[in-house]
Order: sequence, then structure tokens, then C-alpha cells
Amino acid sequence: MHTVAVLALDRVIPFDLSTPIEVFGRTRLPDGRPAYQVRVCAERPEIDTGTFTLRAPWGLDGLTGADTIIVPGTATPTAPLPPDVGDALRAAAANGTRIASICSGTFPLAATGLLDGLRATTHWVATDLLAATHPAIEVDPDVLYVDNGQILTSAGAAAGLDLCLHLIRRDYGSAVAADAARLSVMPLEREGGQAQFIVHDHAPTPQGSTLEPLLGWLRDNLARDLTLADIAAQAGTSTRTLIRRFREQAGTTPLQWLHRARIRQAQHLLETTPHSVERIAAQVGFGSPTAFRDRFKRTTGVSPRAYRRTFG
Repeated sequence: MHTVAVLALDRVIPFDLSTPIEVFGRTRLPDGRPAYQVRVCAERPEIDTGTFTLRAPWGLDGLTGADTIIVPGTATPTAPLPPDVGDALRAAAANGTRIASICSGTFPLAATGLLDGLRATTHWVATDLLAATHPAIEVDPDVLYVDNGQILTSAGAAAGLDLCLHLIRRDYGSAVAADAARLSVMPLEREGGQAQFIVHDHAPTPQGSTLEPLLGWLRDNLARDLTLADIAAQAGTSTRTLIRRFREQAGTTPLQWLHRARIRQAQHLLETTPHSVERIAAQVGFGSPTAFRDRFKRTTGVSPRAYRRTFG
């Protein structure tokens, strides 16, 4: 059984703390067995959350031997990290333990030095602060979460759910993750899609956007060889106006959005069908399998075949 240790620091945000406890604690394997054992760990027996006092059943020794450590956000993200906590996290990382942060939990994780030289994210309100206080980190303010392999970070609030579901899919595959998503009343992949390692190069298009009809048309026509002029004609506008609207409402360009949509559809096909990579490349509108492989790897960090081995 996979053991998840949830680290509770002073002024831990209750929502961030409860997310991994509930998601991992309720996950079941196809035969009904629990998929995870969850430990709540803290430096001291009692932790002040700001609204109540938490009594943690495990000390920092509970981090030892865990397969995954989750660092939830705190209401005081720039508070000094207790030395014993930093030492415990660095020791766990040296032993190969996977460590993930939720929301402002990126700050205590960053204080260990484990994020130096890596890409990371946190709640959008705090991304500028993270970049200023930890200049060795490449801060991405737009993604839901970042997966560097052993070290992961997520944005705030519901993005912690996205991260937990992503970890379940890494550990046990899409079917188990999909069941966990249903229990959480949460889509396994939110609108806008998620790449394997870095999810979203841009913010999802807001509900009610005037682009929604056009985006629906693009999703229905991914296999076509579409140019910017084709998309503008469908929208009934000039290419210049089209680009401006995409920048304002989707945070990207029309062709970049189209490439992302094609990769999302390719991920779905790799997970759910036995189709060859060559066939999938054609189904999602790439002119050649080579171009598809290159784009897929740039977007997700892995090749289509490696992605299928992990999630298929």
C-alpha cells in the first residue's frame, strides 16, 4: 500500500490539509482495497490552524518511510521553516520520497532548497512573492500544477484536487483516478485540459466567454488543417481581432490554443484506444507523426509511447 504523509505546519490552511486526507483516504483499488494509507504528521503534537487546534497523531518520524509527502498551504507562507522540518523534508527527498505542495505550501518546500532550479507554482495571489523570495525557482503563475517527477507543486484551493488526482493516476492509472474523481465530484481533467507534467500554459477560458462557440467548433475540427485565416473566417472577424480576443479571454493565441487542444485529445486517445501513434497523429490534425511526437513531448515532457505506458 502506498503511504501518504500530510505535513501540518502552524497556521495550516484547513482546506489544503483536508484535500489530500479525503482524496487519498477514499481512493479504492478495483478489488475494493484501500489504495493509500494516510498519516497526518507535525513537528509538535498540537498545531494552531488559526480557527482550531489540530492534534496530529504522527510526529516528523511519520515522514520516514512514506512514499509521498504532501505539504499543504499555510496562512503565513513566509514564516521561517522550523529547522527540524527542513531537515526531515531534505532527508526524505534524498531517500527518493515524492514531495508535493498545495497552494502556499510551495513556500516551506522552497525554503528547503528542493525547488531551486525547478519550475514551480503556487496560488496566483502569491506567485510574485514566491518569485521575489526564491529567485532560484522558475515561477509559473498560470498553471494548475507542475510535475517535476519527484517534486510537485500546485496552485491554490481546488488545484490541490487536480494535483491529488494526477498523483493517483500516476500511481494506479486512469481507471482508479477516475473513480476517485467521481467521489470528489470533480472531473479527472478540468475544462482546458491538463498535460502530464505541466498543466496549462495559460489559464482556462472563463465560462461565458464569447469565444465558447468558436472553441467548440475548433474541438470538433481538430483533424482539419486549420490556418489562422480559417479560424478567423469561422469567427466572422479579422485575424487581428481574433488574436486580440484570444489574448484577452484565453491568455494565448488561437494556434497555440489549437495545439493544446490537439494534444489533450491525443492524450485521451492514447489512454482509451489501441490506435497507433501514427493514426492518432492524423486524428488530431498533425501533418506527420514526427511533428506530432515533437509537439507532444514539448507539451507533456514525455513521448506518446511513454505516456501510453503510464496512463494507457
